[in-house]
Amino acid sequence: MDALASLLDGPRARGAFLLRSVLTTPWSLRIADRAPLTLMYMVSNGGWVVPDGAPPVRLRPGDIAVVRGPAPYTVADDPATEPRIVIQPGQVSTTPQGEELCEEMDLGVRTWGDRTDGEEEQPDSAVLISGTYQMHGEISGRLLTALPQVLVLPGDAWSSPLPALLCDEIVRDQPGQEVVLDRLLDLLLIAVLRAWFSRPETGTPAWYAAQSDPVVGPALGLLHEGPAHPWTVAELAARTGVSRAALGRRFTELVGEPPMSYLTGWRLALAADLLREPDATIAAVARKVGYGSPFALSAAFKRVRGVSPQQYREAAGREAAAAAS
Repeated sequence: MDALASLLDGPRARGAFLLRSVLTTPWSLRIADRAPLTLMYMVSNGGWVVPDGAPPVRLRPGDIAVVRGPAPYTVADDPATEPRIVIQPGQVSTTPQGEELCEEMDLGVRTWGDRTDGEEEQPDSAVLISGTYQMHGEISGRLLTALPQVLVLPGDAWSSPLPALLCDEIVRDQPGQEVVLDRLLDLLLIAVLRAWFSRPETGTPAWYAAQSDPVVGPALGLLHEGPAHPWTVAELAARTGVSRAALGRRFTELVGEPPMSYLTGWRLALAADLLREPDATIAAVARKVGYGSPFALSAAFKRVRGVSPQQYREAAGREAAAAAS
């Protein structure tokens, strides 16, 4: 498993919130749902993403934006348009004064908008498809911090059948459709990030660029594929066909930290995600991520993160409850 695949395993869609919005100019949505990651496909008429305290970013028809949360932001036909709708945690839509709007804006299967004339869509309507990842995961943290707050992949910068397929599937109401949409959203996110990272002007993160190195790439793959294995630099070096010194030097140069430090961070990120599962014991988590005992995991976890696994689990539960409320 390569580094990107491992990191994307964190934000994998499970019951993701997908919606097709049909909006009449002037329109403006204040997004305050605290979601960690949202993907938006601008189907028609264009708009702007306006992060708080940052310059607005243009969205033309065919463009795809990936917005990193949980900070609020605005999506509008024009940066100057005042928000008329607020998307709250739990994907509840309200007026800026707090009055709920969900029922009156319902336009059918996963479709929502502000048309009041009996027609779902007019030539002046902006159509926006959004997919919101609602999971907060530690593995995805390394990925999310590598992204700008707003990433826009221009529609003319790549070619993929996935956006059109998502447009077709989002309005279907068939058995198993939520799973189909989750997987489509995952595929689209992976395709967009690969296309984004391949662009020289985007500042590719070190861990992603290092995958193409003939020595460090295989070493990263080994660590991600088998985090529970008792790795040493010597074994990694032997498996990649270089000396210990050569591997350590090249790994640190390209990734930004030594192999064993990277492995520790990866193991603890995995542990943090697993600790969010209510049925996972600390002992079971320790075994899955390469620690010989719950005590060893707890010591490493507290040393790096400042809290015990149990304290982390309790805090994560409170965070999830707050995000859902």
